[in-house]
Amino acid sequence: MKKIAGSLLLVCVLALGACQKPSVNLSESGIIPLPQEITNASGSFTLTEASGVKLVGNSENLTKVGEYLAENLRRSTGYPIPVSFDTGNIILELGENDGSEAYELEITEETIQISSSGEAGLFYGIQTLLQLFPAEITSENKLSADWEIPQGKIIDSPSYGYRGSMLDVARHFISVEDVKYYIDQMAKYKLNYLHLHLTDDQGWRIEIKSWPKLTEIGGSTEVGGGKGGFYTQDDYKELVAYAADRFITIVPEVDMPGHTNSALASYPELNPGVNLPDGDFTTVNKQELDYEMPLKNPQASELYTGIEVGWSTFSSRLELTYAFVDSVVREISEITPGPYFHIGGDESHVTQKDDYIYFVERVQDIVSKYGKTSIGWDEIATAKLLPGNVAQFWAKEENAKLAIEQGNKVLMSPAVKAYLDMQYDSTTRLGLHWAAYIELDSAYLWEPSEFSTGIKKENILGLEAPLWTETITNRQDINYMVFPRLPALAEVSWTSKEKRSWDGFSKRVAQHGKRWEIQGIEFHKSPKVTW
Repeated sequence: MKKIAGSLLLVCVLALGACQKPSVNLSESGIIPLPQEITNASGSFTLTEASGVKLVGNSENLTKVGEYLAENLRRSTGYPIPVSFDTGNIILELGENDGSEAYELEITEETIQISSSGEAGLFYGIQTLLQLFPAEITSENKLSADWEIPQGKIIDSPSYGYRGSMLDVARHFISVEDVKYYIDQMAKYKLNYLHLHLTDDQGWRIEIKSWPKLTEIGGSTEVGGGKGGFYTQDDYKELVAYAADRFITIVPEVDMPGHTNSALASYPELNPGVNLPDGDFTTVNKQELDYEMPLKNPQASELYTGIEVGWSTFSSRLELTYAFVDSVVREISEITPGPYFHIGGDESHVTQKDDYIYFVERVQDIVSKYGKTSIGWDEIATAKLLPGNVAQFWAKEENAKLAIEQGNKVLMSPAVKAYLDMQYDSTTRLGLHWAAYIELDSAYLWEPSEFSTGIKKENILGLEAPLWTETITNRQDINYMVFPRLPALAEVSWTSKEKRSWDGFSKRVAQHGKRWEIQGIEFHKSPKVTW
């Protein structure tokens, strides 16, 4: 009898153990980017049908932030999750609302509390909280699950103030809905700037009402000869507002004086050159140009659908060029509340050096006139930069250092580490590899303040991960090139160097793989990670 009783007891103990989920510490929850401080505690909080969001504080957007959290919880749980200033066991507490991005997240058995002195901080705390729930929380459909998260406390703040990504909508046009989708993916990883590459040789993608042919003609095609497309100014305003609700600032780019064929095809009077019968392009000899007036019989350049670069240019000595630039900058600035306007400036190979410098300095003045701060690719630092203007380091360290010597900051986007369009390896079905093959570990294992001698942290505005779209045509392509590298680069920009490790990240990103699968995201399953 004793043996039978003992066996029954053992069976009961094993059964009980099977019914209990193994406890997971807060520090094992797979948060990306990794917070600065995590304190574990025993026990868990369980989201139930009675749960709600309580708001504490006063700001224009506090209710909107609360609704964002509630909606992300409602979809998969089916719970009502009311939002109010009266009751709720998920507390969002806003302090003096000074714009801080720092936050504290404390989880007990009874409550969750996110505290910050900035709306953005609360929003980033929400992103961390959502990552603590089981992966099924990302489902668009109601699921049955134990919505438990571990107890503990997180204290967090970003290493860099500018944490961004660039989306090239010029080579291939990306729809409004797909840009919104990209904004949502960025928000999950606490990125706060979206740089839209709006113009290039292959397409002009933003309506300019005073120069309507830019989109009528210049927006009519794309790489490979597709129909192209463009954003009306109302479309653009919609994107700006959508991003702002997720604490992301839009940075518009009009690339110039090179990468300008779509404009030259739209308005012949801007064209400083001629198309030769064999299709090659050459600038008119300098001595033949009238620097005060356009060419007497200008020819529009042909629309371009290839991917070669460096062969187009505005004329730096035509006053009409600056009247055009003024109109473009004015109209876009009027619908861009953010502080930055990107003036491009890269790969302008056929622009004479003196003309290039003259152009950059004139355009900086125009941008400043409309209340914006210029950002440009690192070549712009060969000109005299206005105070506060930013050089985006993508290719040449010596250019970035020229900006620093002038007292200006650098935005770090080295192509060998941060370019999301670079192939993972020689078998990658999309992308290019002119800069490097960038596997996930390569995208993660670098520190912006140590990448180049002479570029220290105090010289760096932040980090940006560009996605060029010569080979990218749709959302599926974007997902494959972005995941899992965008989260890696987000962590490089948010988490301090001493907290980061490849071993830790590779384990956490594997947990995100399940979330992406639930969302239908076809991502690159890096062989460097055990998925």
